[in-house]
Amino acid sequence: MTADSRPRWPGADLPGRRLFIAVPLPPEATTAIADLVGSVRAAGVPGGGRDVRWVRLDGLHLTLHFLGPTLDDRIVPATEAVRAAAAARTPFDVSIGGAGAFPSAGRPRALWLGIRSGTEELVELARVVDATLVAAGWTFEQRPLSPHLTLARSDGVPAGAAIGKRLVAAAADMDLGFRADRIGLFESLTGGGPARYEPLEVVALG
Repeated sequence: MTADSRPRWPGADLPGRRLFIAVPLPPEATTAIADLVGSVRAAGVPGGGRDVRWVRLDGLHLTLHFLGPTLDDRIVPATEAVRAAAAARTPFDVSIGGAGAFPSAGRPRALWLGIRSGTEELVELARVVDATLVAAGWTFEQRPLSPHLTLARSDGVPAGAAIGKRLVAAAADMDLGFRADRIGLFESLTGGGPARYEPLEVVALG
């Protein structure tokens, strides 16, 4: 696989805007994670090959539900569903730490940071989001949420396993706490590098 033949998202050719609902990270948490990523990348790419595709660090978030391609006439109902979900839950504490890879450390496709505490609250918030979406007319297969923070995608990158191992070591003692007090509807904008995440609506919990 060459640098210009990265895997395409399966819904890339479907009409609509790529939307998702997530808990945005506060600036202080984003800064701490950027420092962690910087320390991992400072050692260079093992073997001098291509680096994994790191996400943009100015839009870090914990995904609750990926809506996928959404037509314009469904954006208002999606916004109203986010508001309803936010009104039904109160702020809670989350701690980020530890790292891993999907689907395996030896052949990773994604590198992520884990959730040390706040998992139950995130899962419950996602359940409420799903319920408000169903009430607004969405139909989808309900899947249990496995909260995590995606940092990089490593499809086909030979150095992915080594970089993942380096990330696991760097994040082993991380215990980064923050107050989850907002959820938002975001649009994923692709082209010209890593995806940008544009907030369409961000609402305070409670």
